[in-house]
Amino acid sequence: MHPKSPKWLQDIADACGLIRATTRDHALATYEQDAVIRSAVERNFEIIGEALNRIRRTDPATAARVPEHDDIIAFRNLLIHGYDVVDHARVWQVIQEDLPRLHEQVQRLLEEI
Repeated sequence: MHPKSPKWLQDIADACGLIRATTRDHALATYEQDAVIRSAVERNFEIIGEALNRIRRTDPATAARVPEHDDIIAFRNLLIHGYDVVDHARVWQVIQEDLPRLHEQVQRLLEEI
């Protein structure tokens, strides 16, 4: 494992935790209406995607252990470059369905270190 991979994995885990904590007591309607919550969530997804991108470049074997890492990086790029066409319902779906699984996967990798 690349020496910086544990730090980047921790950044991902922290960002996952922040997104989950920020959205825990909310519904899609609240998320859609609250620009501060959306900004916090999108920023943390950007961190997740960038950290995975760095891992993919420097430590492909570790990146390969995160299923769908390419899709996660593409999602980050969409949030940054397509900021004006973000589908909030899709982001909410990712939070509800995909983020918990990613968080668990990254936590398992961190436990192995």
